[in-house]
Amino acid sequence: MTADWPYPFWIAHRGAGKLAPENTLAAFRLGAQHGWRMFECDAKLSADGVPFLLHDSTLDRTTSGQGTAGDSPWGELSGLDAGGWHSRTFAGEPLPTLENVARWCLANGHFLDIEIKPTPGQEERTGQVVAALAARLWAKAATPPFLTSFRPEALAGAMKAAPDLPRGLLLDTLWGGWADHAQNLECAAIICQHELWGEALVARVKAMGMRCLSYTVNDEVAAKRLIALGTDGIVSDRVDLFVPD
Repeated sequence: MTADWPYPFWIAHRGAGKLAPENTLAAFRLGAQHGWRMFECDAKLSADGVPFLLHDSTLDRTTSGQGTAGDSPWGELSGLDAGGWHSRTFAGEPLPTLENVARWCLANGHFLDIEIKPTPGQEERTGQVVAALAARLWAKAATPPFLTSFRPEALAGAMKAAPDLPRGLLLDTLWGGWADHAQNLECAAIICQHELWGEALVARVKAMGMRCLSYTVNDEVAAKRLIALGTDGIVSDRVDLFVPD
């Protein structure tokens, strides 16, 4: 870590990768038990505007609910089982609010990468609400959360609501105009699907004054390649394989 980049190199994907139900406090606790200090999660809005953790647009895969998650009020979402799909051990684990996770991270001195994962059509609003809440919750913290998204509109909303919070653009392909968007959004980092990184791209991003991060890296060969390239961070499911610094 350096003064201008205060985050650990290793970031636990959705709390603890696949070892626990993703985006739950149970996953965060398990990741921490393996020694990880920074965590990635996905945040979207309930129908009544409460930021909560869920990756998919729909509830079906990782909860006992069905349908578009953003169509349900938090009162309904809070009663869903977000652990039973994974294993009996985690049956009954609830969906957490972003505030739940923030308070756990702050109490334990952990770092958080919040991926803004809006319900389609809610990109800018989700970015604004998530960033405003994050700015309030981390107002007295030494290190702010890191806000990321695949959607430039969400990052624009975050920039409008909380310009001082660091932002990162996620890329699964090098689509046209990505660099211009990242610069206009004053991003601190680019987070690529790990196979996209090569010497030329690393050099280009660093010349833009941004850090180079990768997702989702689950084997040692890929990790060693990225370390050799001089990248700045790795998001991984394998909290049981890598030993974070």
